[in-house]
Order: sequence, then structure tokens, then C-alpha cells
Amino acid sequence: MSLTSLSSDRSQQDLDRLAELAEDVIRRARAAGASQAEVAASIDTGLNVNVRLGEVETVEHTRDRGFGLTVYFGQRKGSASTADLNPDSLQATLDQACAIARFTEEDPAAGLADASRMATAFPDLDLWHPWVVDTAQAITLGQQIEDAGRAHAGISNSDGASVQMGESLSVYANSHGFIGRERGTRHSLSLSLIAGDEDGMQRDYWYDSVRSAGDFMSAKALGDKAAQRTLARMGARRLSTQQSPVLFAPEIARGLIGHLISAISGGALYRRASFLLDHAGKAVMPAWMQIVERPHLMRGQGSGVFDAEGVATVDSALIESGVLARYVLGSYSARKLGLQSTGNAGGIHNLMVDAGAADQGRDDFEGMLRRLGTGLLVTEVMGQGVNTITGDYSRGAAGFWVENGQIAYPVEEITIAANLRDMYAGIVAVGTDVDPRSHILTGSILVDRMTIAGE
Repeated sequence: MSLTSLSSDRSQQDLDRLAELAEDVIRRARAAGASQAEVAASIDTGLNVNVRLGEVETVEHTRDRGFGLTVYFGQRKGSASTADLNPDSLQATLDQACAIARFTEEDPAAGLADASRMATAFPDLDLWHPWVVDTAQAITLGQQIEDAGRAHAGISNSDGASVQMGESLSVYANSHGFIGRERGTRHSLSLSLIAGDEDGMQRDYWYDSVRSAGDFMSAKALGDKAAQRTLARMGARRLSTQQSPVLFAPEIARGLIGHLISAISGGALYRRASFLLDHAGKAVMPAWMQIVERPHLMRGQGSGVFDAEGVATVDSALIESGVLARYVLGSYSARKLGLQSTGNAGGIHNLMVDAGAADQGRDDFEGMLRRLGTGLLVTEVMGQGVNTITGDYSRGAAGFWVENGQIAYPVEEITIAANLRDMYAGIVAVGTDVDPRSHILTGSILVDRMTIAGE
């Protein structure tokens, strides 16, 4: 039997054990007087190797376990957790959760998600791809990545290469009789390099993140990419304060979509702490723009058949012809708002950002530079200057100044600022250069105008 087959068999056994423990604890919770109960249990294993200047810096093997229990006595809630799966620890966890629930205030929104919303079909989304790599092989791969990057003239130092392997098993069960098992793998490679001369030093990096190690870019390609990005930053200048169009590279553009998700998530809405409060059904982006949640993408970074409450996930529009079609809700926030769960307890699933109309944003990266014309290409943002209550956006940035659709020179030590409401409405185009390393799948995004603060 192959090592991959052994890993798959072991994972199924671990899932079965977690499911049995979850069912048993839920039965005991009901016997203790709980009207409802739910369990989230997980086992995560991994290998993380860091190499710098050809030498091993760290080797870390991990095997983490978690068992979280929530009980409801009517609408009073208590939660407790443990990393120890032996019977005494699980009983103590149950006792603590019940004690907490008996002394908390009633919350009208508390309780499990509706039983009718539980997932009943569990298709294989191709998320399980164990990577059979030992420590020596991971070290060699890290050295190959770093060697490829350091081979470029002008690279003066390295912050190191990282090789990570990860496997995750999880079970969610509740007193509706729902039991959901999930298993998935995530693997990553990364390299950070330094270039320097008499005018100063620059640092940049690149990484790859996949479900299956067979989908990795090659060690040489990753090293080359990290080196090219680092060297391209040499000779960076500051800009004068001005207004100009701004093109966000794909890995930065997904952050703009992330701010949208934060503003339309239930917690922000029922606390009335969002600049998009009461915006469902209203236009927030250009009429040609679409954003759709696709939870069942094969090998998707955010794929899942059910959410953190067992609610079945379905394809659903978030932005439809520029209009905010819905919010992002779990059952608790939905009840607080008088709405229905959108199957997003625990977060959003795969989001696909689509320009829609054929004459909008059907350009690759080079085409997006031509659309930008003269303006700023942002490849890095810094700081926490995003206020989702007011929509104010102000962050440190670095990237490149573009003239007549061509990169002219690198820039640094600038700040870009606007209001997210205006930025979303002012999106000019979305590129086809989609970054697949995230659950937010978007190409570069061109915004018509922002303030650049520099010299």
C-alpha cells in the first residue's frame, strides 16, 4: 500500500473517531438538560521547514487537536473547549459549558441554525491531496528555491525559503442529528530576498499555495519570480502629492474585495458599524460588475459543502450588475437582522470577481497597464488604515509609476487614500490575470482616481 493510501485510510479513521466523540458528547449534553448542542472537532498536522543561505533554520512538525462544545439551555448559551480528547477532559469540558450556560443571560438570537437548512449531500470537492514529503526532501526543495533566487545578479542576501505541508481534518455535529466530515490539504512554498547597492536595499518575496503539491510552480520559477520582483524595486523613488488612477495588482486587489466582505458581514451590520448599512438592493459597483460565491469549486481554496453551522452552501450572487444582492450572514447575525442565514457562518467561500460585459476588464495584466495609461500600479500595501464604519481608506503603499501603459520606475514611501464607497463605484476594469492562491479570485482592479500623498 502506498504512503498516500495509508494517509487517506488514517484520515478516515481519525474522522470517524472525531464523529463518534462528537455524537457521544452531544448525547450527554442532552441528558444533562441542554435543549441543543453542537461540536466542532479538528486534527491538524503539518511540516514546516525554513532554510536560509543554504542552511536549515527551523524544522517544525505539528499535530494539533481541538474539540469545541456549545450547549444551549433554551436561549442561554455556554461554550468550552479542550485539546485533550480523553473521556475525563471531554466530560470536564461538557460540565464547564453547561455551567456557563446556566448563568448567562438569555439571547433571543441564540441557537443552532434551522434544521431544514442542514446539508444533505456531500460531494467530493477534490480537496484532499496528502503530500508525502519527509524533512530531508523539504530541506532540499527549500535550498533549490533559494539557490534559484540567489543566482540572479544583484541579489545580495536572503530572508529564507519556506516549505510547508498541511493536512486538516474536521467534524461538525449538532443535536439536529447533523454530522459533517471535512478533510483538506494546503501546501505552500515561499522565498524572500534582498537586493542592495550603494543607493540602498530592497526586499520582496513570492509564494505559491496549493491543495495538491503537483500544482506547485517549479522551484526555479518561484526563485526567479522572487528575484525579479526584488530587483525591480531597486532605485525606487517617491512621488509628489497628486491624484491619479490606481491599478491594484491581483494579490492586492483581493484585499479590496475583502474590505467589502467585512462591511457586509452580519456582525458589522447588526452592530450598525458599516458604511454599507442598509445597502442590500442598492448599486455599490459599476453596472457591468459581478461577484459570485462558488462554494463547490473543485480544489478551491475556500470550497466547502456546508458552513460552520452545517448549513448547506450554494452558488449565490453577491454583486449582481453592480447591485449588492445580499449580505454575508450566519444564523445568529441573520436572526439579529430579521433575515435568513446565507450559509456563511465561519466566513465566505470562493468568490469569483467577474467584469461581466465583454468590453470591460477582459484584459490581461499588460492590457490593464495600457488601460491605466499614466498612473500608479500598487504591488504592496502597509498599515491598518481601513475604517469599515466610515469607508475611509488610507494605507502606505509601494509599487510602480506607469507612463503611457509602460512601467517607468518603482516607487515607495507613499500613501494612497480615498473612500471605499467611491473606490468601488469608480472601478474602471477588472483584469483576467486572476490570482488563484486565495478564496477571493480576482484579477487586477483599476480604480479611476485616488489621492497619492508623497513628497
